[in-house]
Amino acid sequence: MAPALAFAAPYAGYVMDARTGETLHSENADTPLHPASLTKMMTLYITFEAVQHGEITMDDYVTVSRNAAAEPPSKLGLRQGQKIKLRYLVRAAAIKSANDAATAIGEHIAGSEDAFAARMTRTARALGMSKTTFKNAHGLTLAGHLSTAHDMAILGRHMVYDYPQYYNLFSRISEDAGIRQVSNTNRRFLASYKGADGIKTGYTNAAGFNLVASAQRGDTRIITVVFGGRSTASRNARVVELLDYGFSKAKKRVALNKPALPPYMGNKNLGNVFIAESANPDPEGARGKTIRVVAAAPTRSLRPQSRAGAKGADVAPLVASVEGDIETVLAAVQSAQPVVAQIVATDVAPEASAKPVRRPADLTGVQLASVGGGAGAVVSDAASTPEQEVVTRLSTSGGHHWGINVGRYGNKYEAEKVLLKTSLMESSTLDGSLRKVVGRGGGYDANFVGMTREMADLACRRLQARQVTCFMMGPSS
Repeated sequence: MAPALAFAAPYAGYVMDARTGETLHSENADTPLHPASLTKMMTLYITFEAVQHGEITMDDYVTVSRNAAAEPPSKLGLRQGQKIKLRYLVRAAAIKSANDAATAIGEHIAGSEDAFAARMTRTARALGMSKTTFKNAHGLTLAGHLSTAHDMAILGRHMVYDYPQYYNLFSRISEDAGIRQVSNTNRRFLASYKGADGIKTGYTNAAGFNLVASAQRGDTRIITVVFGGRSTASRNARVVELLDYGFSKAKKRVALNKPALPPYMGNKNLGNVFIAESANPDPEGARGKTIRVVAAAPTRSLRPQSRAGAKGADVAPLVASVEGDIETVLAAVQSAQPVVAQIVATDVAPEASAKPVRRPADLTGVQLASVGGGAGAVVSDAASTPEQEVVTRLSTSGGHHWGINVGRYGNKYEAEKVLLKTSLMESSTLDGSLRKVVGRGGGYDANFVGMTREMADLACRRLQARQVTCFMMGPSS
């Protein structure tokens, strides 16, 4: 790689107060340009989203495709057919900016790189990145694969606040990536600027030297984006200038206003309907898959076909708006009833049970049969064997083994108070769950338990839309 470009790539610069999203500086910031490996921020954002919603786990083994193994450098050095844990691919993509790792991640989540790129673009729109279109998971130059400095700042802000449990990846100087130790492409900047903790570098001939940088000093966090640097050194120098400017211009006392989480849309796009299929087996071992439907509000009630033998099966889909601002999304979710269609392959015939008959109010004149059933024993019509009605028991792949956590508190009373307040705030989705305070680690966890996975997922998303801290707890939590 030459130390400087032979030509000047288009320049763009942007500075944001991450606490509020306020623009502090903008130069060509809405001009679509080549993002290069800044693209991997979206690849990783979707990975964290997929883990959060149970599509995948960090311990999944990913089989490397021929396509992923053939990606040009920078790369981890994956081989076709190799199996490697997802967590190592995430480290390689975030720290080394490995193209083969990014492609393998996208293919594992969506089935193909094209399908993953479509999901990347949908997610970008949901985040408010209106001028961004992704064509691949790694950022190598491709026609139509474009973003802006402003859009990348939006993505960087969501990366900081939406998945703080993973954000520390971007500040690691080196890390074990399973098959080798990898070093951070941004280590020079991280080591030289006070408070710097990320986020991502990018370089191609067409893009120049790009960087999305974030730094925190006290309660102030500034995000700066530079496109089109002429070298690593000149780009970093410009980022330092813009960060210093941002810290000097940012208001000293500002309430933190975190960005709203985008609606979860999963993988598939069928017109205006998005379907996410769980890649994990049911915790109880049932042979099935969970289908989560998110779409524009329907004009009529939708009902899946009943299994053979079922009578009156009534399973309504979970419906939520995927467009508009967070208030629209919240209103749509609040008007929906959380039910998830479960499709389970089974060889067992539906169970039948007899419908009990109410005891007659007046037993006068009714002669009951003797225990021995003698010759003179008489049984009245009211006590005759009732006609049986077959009731089909609908199989599910879930079970009430899930829960949600709404924070850890210093004493049991405070945790109980938060549970009560939350249950009143979100009574429609938390109805039927149990409030439970668990003491651990010097604090008290406020949990709702006894929920299905789908109920826990919906409750958490609605609470997060209200700016309430929440995360799901699985059966093994």
